[in-house]
Amino acid sequence: MNKIVFFLSLVFSQSIHAQGTARADMTVDSLAIIHLLETESASWRSGDVAKHAACWLIQPYSRILISTGDGTVIDLPPVLMIDPPAGMMGKGGSSLNSNYKMKIAGSIAWVSHDEQSTSKEGSVSQTSEIRMLEKTTGGWKLVGQSIHVKKSTAPPGTKE
Repeated sequence: MNKIVFFLSLVFSQSIHAQGTARADMTVDSLAIIHLLETESASWRSGDVAKHAACWLIQPYSRILISTGDGTVIDLPPVLMIDPPAGMMGKGGSSLNSNYKMKIAGSIAWVSHDEQSTSKEGSVSQTSEIRMLEKTTGGWKLVGQSIHVKKSTAPPGTKE
């Protein structure tokens, strides 16, 4: 029993050290980008239109593409990110972003991450997302994104 406790303690302490090292290696820009993306996710669910719109900078080349688990592709007008119709956002729930990977080159950035969203009813969906950002005088802003909904692997009638 003592060997198991020792082993688990060792693994846990190594995990914390690795997380601390990864966080320490992050730049001010990468931390600002992660904060922006988490703010954007949370403000969509809470229905805070002004806060969500502040995360975006719609450009002539902005694009929002969503591919669903059944293969459908939705080409969403980017203006909906700053001026959505009533009822489109704010349905509640929560999200957890993870697995951030990014390339920052001057005032542009390309970021991929995974997101697990839980509706207020408890259903879970998972996406892989690609985000395009630009740094402005007001900080980092989203200019485009591609969201890929992962096909549900849960048996019919059950929650993931």
